[in-house]
Amino acid sequence: MATYAIGDIQGCYAPFMELLDKIGYQAEHDELWLVGDLVNRGPDSLAVLRWVKARSDRVKVVLGNHDLHLLAVAAGHARQHRSDTLAAVLAAPDSNALLDWLRSQPLFHAAGEYVMVHAGLLPGWSIEQAGELAREVEQQLQGADYHAFLAQLYGNQPSSWDTTLQGMERWRLIINAMTRMRFVHQDGSLELTSKGETTSAPPGCVPWFEHPAAQWADHTVVFGHWSALGLLLRERLIALDSGCLWGNALSAVRLEDRAVFQVPCVAQADLARWL
Repeated sequence: MATYAIGDIQGCYAPFMELLDKIGYQAEHDELWLVGDLVNRGPDSLAVLRWVKARSDRVKVVLGNHDLHLLAVAAGHARQHRSDTLAAVLAAPDSNALLDWLRSQPLFHAAGEYVMVHAGLLPGWSIEQAGELAREVEQQLQGADYHAFLAQLYGNQPSSWDTTLQGMERWRLIINAMTRMRFVHQDGSLELTSKGETTSAPPGCVPWFEHPAAQWADHTVVFGHWSALGLLLRERLIALDSGCLWGNALSAVRLEDRAVFQVPCVAQADLARWL
């Protein structure tokens, strides 16, 4: 048995299948960890969702910002962007089943020394605390009143974690950290406007994983989201968004020995415009 962590697929079904073939994936023996953003911008989000849902007993998924965007659009609480490629999912005969399954997926997954989250963890959060906070959000997404939750999903505030935060302000901060974050300020608060490489950090900011006060540093964090960062392996870090959507590569890392597998990608975002 092997565990393969795979970066942001974003509807790029063909490269995903090619990568699984390259690693010799065997569903009866191997486990996949998918770091979120299963859907959007690529040409075949519907096929990706159907494939993963059908094998959910052997696939671990965490939600990314594009997955949450799909849920908000489907619920009528967000508009599709010009670059979105979600129409086929929304129109599919099994759309409701796929969306209900997606809504039931976690924000955070932990197993042994490894944890998986789409974007990152705030420096002040321990692994145990992060898991508890993620479950708070998951209960809202999976609850009967999830429409009201999705209606208040968007916004950049609050930007600083405080244990006294309650309700939507608390949950929005958790979501923004786990699905949108790249940089943090020196005080550990979120900086949500910058998307570039680590060398382009705004003044007074650092990549979230380089903050000196990180409480999660006794685990290895597996994440995606940051395509400008690319594939990055450090002692306690595995970054997997290597920009398949933009014509770079789709990447997998075998957690047992950190072997890297990649397939080249065409610019799926451009291809999607013609499909």
